[in-house]
Amino acid sequence: MFETGEMIIYGGEGVCVVEDIGSPNVSGVNKDRLYYTLSPLYRTGRVFAPVDTPVFMRPVISRDEAIDLIRTMPEVTGELYENSNLRFLTEHYQQAIQSYSCAGLVKLIKDVYLKRQHVTSQGKKLGQIDERYMKRAEDMLYGELAVALSLDRSEVGPYIKNAIAQMEAGEEFNG
Repeated sequence: MFETGEMIIYGGEGVCVVEDIGSPNVSGVNKDRLYYTLSPLYRTGRVFAPVDTPVFMRPVISRDEAIDLIRTMPEVTGELYENSNLRFLTEHYQQAIQSYSCAGLVKLIKDVYLKRQHVTSQGKKLGQIDERYMKRAEDMLYGELAVALSLDRSEVGPYIKNAIAQMEAGEEFNG
Protein backbone atom coordinates (compact mmCIF):
# COMPACT_ATOMS: atom_id res chain seq x y z
CA MET A 1 0.00 0.00 0.00
CA PHE A 2 1.23 3.49 -0.79
CA GLU A 3 1.71 6.21 1.79
CA THR A 4 0.27 9.72 1.94
CA GLY A 5 2.63 12.11 0.15
CA GLU A 6 4.10 9.40 -2.06
CA MET A 7 4.48 10.03 -5.81
CA ILE A 8 3.07 7.21 -7.91
CA ILE A 9 2.22 6.35 -11.50
CA TYR A 10 -1.51 5.76 -11.79
CA GLY A 11 -2.65 4.21 -15.08
CA GLY A 12 -2.86 6.62 -17.98
CA GLU A 13 -3.04 9.55 -15.56
CA GLY A 14 0.70 9.57 -15.06
CA VAL A 15 2.38 10.98 -11.97
CA CYS A 16 0.07 11.55 -9.01
CA VAL A 17 0.57 12.46 -5.38
CA VAL A 18 -1.24 10.31 -2.82
CA GLU A 19 -3.09 12.98 -0.85
CA ASP A 20 -5.14 10.75 1.42
CA ILE A 21 -6.11 7.15 2.12
CA GLY A 22 -9.59 6.44 3.40
CA SER A 23 -13.21 6.73 2.43
CA PRO A 24 -13.73 10.04 0.59
CA ASN A 25 -16.78 12.12 1.38
CA VAL A 26 -18.12 11.86 -2.16
CA SER A 27 -21.55 10.63 -3.19
CA GLY A 28 -21.64 7.30 -4.99
CA VAL A 29 -18.49 6.02 -3.31
CA ASN A 30 -18.67 2.77 -1.34
CA LYS A 31 -17.99 3.87 2.24
CA ASP A 32 -16.81 0.37 3.18
CA ARG A 33 -13.81 0.51 0.82
CA LEU A 34 -10.48 2.27 1.19
CA TYR A 35 -9.57 4.74 -1.54
CA TYR A 36 -6.50 6.66 -2.52
CA THR A 37 -7.22 10.32 -3.11
CA LEU A 38 -4.77 11.15 -5.89
CA SER A 39 -3.78 14.54 -7.18
CA PRO A 40 -2.39 14.37 -10.73
CA LEU A 41 0.81 16.38 -11.01
CA TYR A 42 0.24 17.69 -14.52
CA ARG A 43 -3.45 18.53 -14.54
CA THR A 44 -6.05 19.83 -12.11
CA GLY A 45 -8.57 17.69 -10.28
CA ARG A 46 -8.54 14.63 -8.09
CA VAL A 47 -8.84 10.92 -8.66
CA PHE A 48 -10.48 8.57 -6.17
CA ALA A 49 -9.03 5.11 -6.74
CA PRO A 50 -9.91 2.06 -4.66
CA VAL A 51 -6.80 0.73 -2.93
CA ASP A 52 -7.51 -2.64 -4.55
CA THR A 53 -8.17 -1.24 -8.03
CA PRO A 54 -7.07 -3.27 -11.06
CA VAL A 55 -5.73 -0.02 -12.59
CA PHE A 56 -1.94 -0.08 -12.83
CA MET A 57 -0.09 1.70 -10.00
CA ARG A 58 3.58 1.81 -9.05
CA PRO A 59 5.99 4.18 -7.32
CA VAL A 60 7.80 6.77 -9.44
CA ILE A 61 11.32 5.60 -10.31
CA SER A 62 14.19 6.80 -8.15
CA ARG A 63 16.83 9.33 -9.17
CA ASP A 64 19.38 6.53 -9.60
CA GLU A 65 16.97 4.54 -11.79
CA ALA A 66 16.34 7.65 -13.90
CA ILE A 67 20.07 8.25 -14.38
CA ASP A 68 20.59 4.57 -15.28
CA LEU A 69 17.74 4.80 -17.79
CA ILE A 70 19.30 7.87 -19.44
CA ARG A 71 22.65 6.07 -19.60
CA THR A 72 21.02 3.23 -21.57
CA MET A 73 19.16 5.49 -24.02
CA PRO A 74 21.93 5.60 -26.66
CA GLU A 75 21.93 1.79 -26.76
CA VAL A 76 18.20 1.52 -27.48
CA THR A 77 17.61 0.94 -31.17
CA GLY A 78 14.42 1.93 -32.88
CA GLU A 79 12.50 -0.52 -35.02
CA LEU A 80 10.51 0.55 -38.03
CA TYR A 81 6.91 -0.55 -37.51
CA GLU A 82 4.88 0.08 -40.62
CA ASN A 83 1.27 -0.98 -40.80
CA SER A 84 -1.33 0.70 -42.93
CA ASN A 85 -4.10 -0.80 -40.79
CA LEU A 86 -4.78 1.95 -38.25
CA ARG A 87 -6.28 -0.48 -35.75
CA PHE A 88 -3.11 -2.59 -35.69
CA LEU A 89 -0.93 0.50 -35.49
CA THR A 90 -2.96 1.84 -32.56
CA GLU A 91 -2.85 -1.53 -30.78
CA HIS A 92 0.92 -1.70 -31.29
CA TYR A 93 1.46 1.70 -29.69
CA GLN A 94 -1.18 1.16 -26.99
CA GLN A 95 0.60 -2.01 -25.89
CA ALA A 96 3.83 -0.06 -25.38
CA ILE A 97 2.04 2.74 -23.50
CA GLN A 98 0.22 0.28 -21.23
CA SER A 99 3.46 -1.38 -20.17
CA TYR A 100 3.99 1.75 -18.01
CA SER A 101 7.69 1.01 -18.32
CA CYS A 102 10.09 3.89 -18.78
CA ALA A 103 12.30 1.67 -20.95
CA GLY A 104 9.24 0.76 -23.03
CA LEU A 105 8.41 4.44 -23.49
CA VAL A 106 11.98 5.18 -24.60
CA LYS A 107 11.70 2.37 -27.14
CA LEU A 108 8.36 3.67 -28.45
CA ILE A 109 9.79 7.19 -28.82
CA LYS A 110 12.82 5.85 -30.68
CA ASP A 111 10.61 3.69 -32.93
CA VAL A 112 8.44 6.65 -33.92
CA TYR A 113 11.48 8.89 -34.37
CA LEU A 114 12.97 6.31 -36.75
CA LYS A 115 9.66 6.10 -38.60
CA ARG A 116 9.58 9.91 -38.89
CA GLN A 117 13.06 9.89 -40.43
CA HIS A 118 12.02 7.13 -42.84
CA VAL A 119 8.83 8.80 -44.09
CA THR A 120 10.48 12.22 -44.26
CA SER A 121 13.21 10.78 -46.51
CA GLN A 122 10.39 9.67 -48.82
CA GLY A 123 8.89 13.17 -48.87
CA LYS A 124 5.97 12.17 -46.65
CA LYS A 125 4.72 13.25 -43.24
CA LEU A 126 4.38 11.14 -40.14
CA GLY A 127 0.80 10.01 -39.47
CA GLN A 128 -1.41 11.46 -36.74
CA ILE A 129 -1.51 8.22 -34.77
CA ASP A 130 2.28 8.05 -34.75
CA GLU A 131 2.53 11.69 -33.64
CA ARG A 132 -0.13 11.27 -30.95
CA TYR A 133 1.50 8.21 -29.37
CA MET A 134 4.97 9.72 -29.53
CA LYS A 135 3.71 12.82 -27.71
CA ARG A 136 1.88 10.69 -25.16
CA ALA A 137 5.00 8.57 -24.53
CA GLU A 138 7.14 11.70 -24.16
CA ASP A 139 4.62 13.27 -21.76
CA MET A 140 4.52 10.12 -19.63
CA LEU A 141 8.29 9.61 -19.65
CA TYR A 142 9.25 13.25 -19.15
CA GLY A 143 6.67 13.64 -16.37
CA GLU A 144 8.16 10.76 -14.42
CA LEU A 145 11.77 11.73 -15.10
CA ALA A 146 11.02 15.30 -14.00
CA VAL A 147 9.89 14.04 -10.60
CA ALA A 148 12.75 11.55 -10.26
CA LEU A 149 15.38 14.14 -11.22
CA SER A 150 13.75 17.10 -9.42
CA LEU A 151 13.39 19.03 -12.68
CA ASP A 152 10.60 20.94 -14.33
CA ARG A 153 9.03 18.79 -17.05
CA SER A 154 10.14 21.32 -19.70
CA GLU A 155 13.78 20.79 -18.63
CA VAL A 156 13.81 17.02 -19.16
CA GLY A 157 14.31 16.99 -22.95
CA PRO A 158 17.32 19.35 -22.84
CA TYR A 159 18.68 17.44 -19.82
CA ILE A 160 18.57 14.14 -21.77
CA LYS A 161 20.13 15.70 -24.88
CA ASN A 162 22.93 17.19 -22.78
CA ALA A 163 23.52 13.87 -21.01
CA ILE A 164 23.70 11.96 -24.29
CA ALA A 165 26.07 14.54 -25.79
CA GLN A 166 28.23 14.22 -22.69
CA MET A 167 28.33 10.41 -23.04
CA GLU A 168 29.02 10.59 -26.79
CA ALA A 169 32.00 12.82 -25.99
CA GLY A 170 33.36 10.00 -23.83
CA GLU A 171 32.57 11.71 -20.55
CA GLU A 172 31.02 9.99 -17.55
CA PHE A 173 27.37 10.92 -16.98
CA ASN A 174 26.46 10.94 -13.30
CA GLY A 175 23.38 13.12 -13.40
